[in-house]
Amino acid sequence: MCGIAGVWWSQAPTALQVQQRIAASLHCMRYRGPDDDGRFIHQFGNGLLALLHKRLSVIDLSAGGHQPKTSSDGRYTIVFNGEIYNYKELRAQLKKQGRTFYSQSDTEVLLQAWIHWGSASLALIEGMFSFVVFDQEEKTLTAVRDAFGIKPLFYSHQDGNFIFASELPAVQALMAKPPALDWQRSYDYLVHGDYDSQDRTFLEGILQLPAGHLLVLDLKHNVKQGGNLSIRSWWQADLTEKPLSFADATEQLRAQFLDNIKLHLRSDVPLGAALSGGIDSSAVVCAMRYVQPDAPLHTFSFIAEPGPLSEEKWVDQVNQYVRAIPHKVYATGNELIRDIDEMIAAQGEPFGSTSIYAQYRVFQAARHSGITVTLDGQGADELLAGYIGYPGQRIASMLESGEWMLAWQFAKAWGTWPNRSTKQAFMHFLSAVLPSSLNQKARSFMGRTPEPEWLQLSALKERDVLMLLSWDNGVTGPKGRRVMGQLETALTTRGLPGLLRHGDRNSMHFSVESRVPFLTLPMANLCLSLPESHLISYAGETKSVFRAAMRGIVPDEILDRKDKIGFATPELAWLRQGALLFKEWLKAADDIPLLNGPVLREQFDEMLSGIRPFSWQAWRWVNFVRWYSLTFNPSNSTQNINTIASINSINRLNSLYPSDQDNFNTLL
Repeated sequence: MCGIAGVWWSQAPTALQVQQRIAASLHCMRYRGPDDDGRFIHQFGNGLLALLHKRLSVIDLSAGGHQPKTSSDGRYTIVFNGEIYNYKELRAQLKKQGRTFYSQSDTEVLLQAWIHWGSASLALIEGMFSFVVFDQEEKTLTAVRDAFGIKPLFYSHQDGNFIFASELPAVQALMAKPPALDWQRSYDYLVHGDYDSQDRTFLEGILQLPAGHLLVLDLKHNVKQGGNLSIRSWWQADLTEKPLSFADATEQLRAQFLDNIKLHLRSDVPLGAALSGGIDSSAVVCAMRYVQPDAPLHTFSFIAEPGPLSEEKWVDQVNQYVRAIPHKVYATGNELIRDIDEMIAAQGEPFGSTSIYAQYRVFQAARHSGITVTLDGQGADELLAGYIGYPGQRIASMLESGEWMLAWQFAKAWGTWPNRSTKQAFMHFLSAVLPSSLNQKARSFMGRTPEPEWLQLSALKERDVLMLLSWDNGVTGPKGRRVMGQLETALTTRGLPGLLRHGDRNSMHFSVESRVPFLTLPMANLCLSLPESHLISYAGETKSVFRAAMRGIVPDEILDRKDKIGFATPELAWLRQGALLFKEWLKAADDIPLLNGPVLREQFDEMLSGIRPFSWQAWRWVNFVRWYSLTFNPSNSTQNINTIASINSINRLNSLYPSDQDNFNTLL
């Protein structure tokens, strides 16, 4: 697990500028790789190529894992971020093909696999990765991102340069001039809460390589424009149903998941697991114990304050069941205030809610406990139709398959689960099948207008910002397989990409490698080929086949849960606790040309005081304005919160707002 960066300058800057920009880029990734760093410099013509690496040592702790790594003949050089879990098996195959190895690192296996099989090697790899290979003979750079986008890769191709890195600041450090704000992505986030759903970032001209894609830069042609660039997909989900009985699916899923866990436990440093108490993380922890009965097992859990948000009793039950060494994390609003600038900077771009802070603290605890690698349950909901089970798409599939009576019975059964109703099931169905235009009108009727008054609408129109709903939850995928179509959307656009970004930035900020054993190609290919009824039963049970597969590994009480509420924090209470600080920050909205600062601050105060209904919008305002200040006006954003108000003063501010316990059910 590492940080990578690189640049092709078609006209090389001065030697001093090269040195300064490279040093700055590596510094931006210091948390991603505290153990080692390296650089590869190659000059031809008037151009200069630099490949940079920061290393977090996990596999082969010796100098054999140093990067950039060049092939023995000098032709290929690679920089790689991630882990190849089946590197031992691939190494054995490559040895049979006559390949010679000089280290025990998975990086060398990846390089040899690329040299031997080319892009065909990608389908054979079980791992998480973003890597870039320079072919000195062909003068090409090839950048690749794993099928799910677990590891990031940002790039910019403009002004005769090609720049890439694992983090936005590392890209910016290599640029001759700072990028501008991307107004469209800013609007999409502020109004619709949409982020990480496409290749565009919040910074104009800096993109992210989509998951499951590879990029080739030909440096022999159009050199003055930075080379010829092409991008293509190397993996796409296959949603074709394969006939498989529920019993056979259960057996295959159990075997595949245990194989995934075994591979993900390969490490030359201590590892543990993030445990929330839900089915997914509990399955990871219990499977770790199942395949390694006697190994030390550390778990790390965020525990909300006693009340409806707390999962502590489920966490305790799993820890006792597997004889784990538990580490519990508790967080307060004051601690959020203390850490918020650092967390916003670590994330690199705005994000959805303060629940990210709970995860931030979990990885911090892992690092402080000497754990370098953690396993996490991320991706299970997107492969197994978790959350509420996409009832609208499920009903649509059943109707398209002629199961009219079963669709009605499913809606009634789904509605008997906690916090659901039959009426909600059909509302989800209507939302799925109605045209986007009608969905937009319905949202506007409910007060969710695409043109809120806290925006500078005239300025947005001058910039040709599309002020419409940029996404919808309609039916996609083959007829009768609408849930699978929605799972593909959750995997590739709105859903998993944002969650993976949160996990990557939070874990890397503390130099911890976060592994996600649900997200492998064999697992995805199996889950997405199953009949929909195996994932969402006719009784409305989500992850039905996976619950069955984990019987005997995970306690039945966990598998039978119906009340999982997600990774939640008391958002409103924390925002109220930091209101004095946040309102000070929001004064900077006056300097952001797309925002109407006075109206924004007025509505923010109305939300916190209870005059206006509370929503995630309040956090988006705070997050975006502060991120903008840190990114574009860093000299104005260095003040310590103690110069604004002491923690005690912030606590006293709470008396200005309602003290009754807030109901968060509408947000969860």
